[in-house]
Amino acid sequence: MSAALVVLVALGAWELVCRLGGVDPLILPAPTEVAEALWVDRGLLGEDLLVTATEVFGGLVLAVAVGAGVAVAMHLSDAVRRALHPLVIGSQAIPVPVIAPLLIFVLGFGAAPKIIVVALVCFFPLAIALFDGLRAPDPDQRKLLRSLDATRWQTLRILEVPSALPRAFTGLKVAASVSVIGAVFAEWIGSDNGLGHGLLIAGFQLQTARAFAATALLFALAIALYAACAAAERRALRWAQ
Repeated sequence: MSAALVVLVALGAWELVCRLGGVDPLILPAPTEVAEALWVDRGLLGEDLLVTATEVFGGLVLAVAVGAGVAVAMHLSDAVRRALHPLVIGSQAIPVPVIAPLLIFVLGFGAAPKIIVVALVCFFPLAIALFDGLRAPDPDQRKLLRSLDATRWQTLRILEVPSALPRAFTGLKVAASVSVIGAVFAEWIGSDNGLGHGLLIAGFQLQTARAFAATALLFALAIALYAACAAAERRALRWAQ
């Protein structure tokens, strides 16, 4: 059964429950009402989507840069690994609602604190996946390169980085999927635009259909990011297939 068919069946069941089950639209609007809100509020929602997508993309780029640097540094140096590995793991325990207000207090209400929050959410799967991938190559391949007098950097470039790419892309796809959550949390803490802000305003105004419409756009954004990462993976790893 294709994903589209599953979605259509779920939407049909949802519509029937709302139309025939006497559900209050303020609690659960019908899919047709959500679609109407998507069209009627397309200008507002489109602007919010652009803001959130920009924050997510910036956070992903920052997480890739920092995560790759940290993973390679931990792989090349045991001292760096002992120092940073516990911190990388501990970064997952930082509550976003706690760190976001501090970032907004220091950096203001612009895009910078939201991008950093997204990067914090995405950093761990990227760094750990790449780090584990760099340590995964076959020992016999390492011995072969040593027998050819390959330097440490040559071994990294020729063997370890290509071998780590499949795991790195897995981490990237996971990060892309959860990046939207980081952006929404950051916008909830302090923002005057974005889909997370739009969700709050719609809730305060009892515009439930608009809130569901914003949620649908977040859902679509996460799927689009995952699909883009998967397409990049297929293109970059043709040799692996």
